[in-house]
Amino acid sequence: MMLQGTLDLIVLSTLQKVRRQDALAIAARLQQASPATLPFQQSTLYSALVRLEQQGRIKGTWGKTEANRETKFYAITTDGEKVLTEEIHRWKLYSGVIANLLSD
Repeated sequence: MMLQGTLDLIVLSTLQKVRRQDALAIAARLQQASPATLPFQQSTLYSALVRLEQQGRIKGTWGKTEANRETKFYAITTDGEKVLTEEIHRWKLYSGVIANLLSD
């Protein structure tokens, strides 16, 4: 089970690295990078994409894939970049505290 709140961070990070992707490519990248112990539902990804777009953290534009399929492509916005930087900082702080507590 993926921790609540981490999917947005992962999607933003993915879009920062690849700049512009459709939902299927994002899902494939997440499945490739995620171990089987951290599964996610594709419907959850679509909900995250809608939420991030409504928040202005990503922008979706319609276009065609190389296979000439109409799809929505997503890219991270300036606001999304800012939020991602803040969330990465927060994640590192939290994970460091948890690692310290678990090692005691």
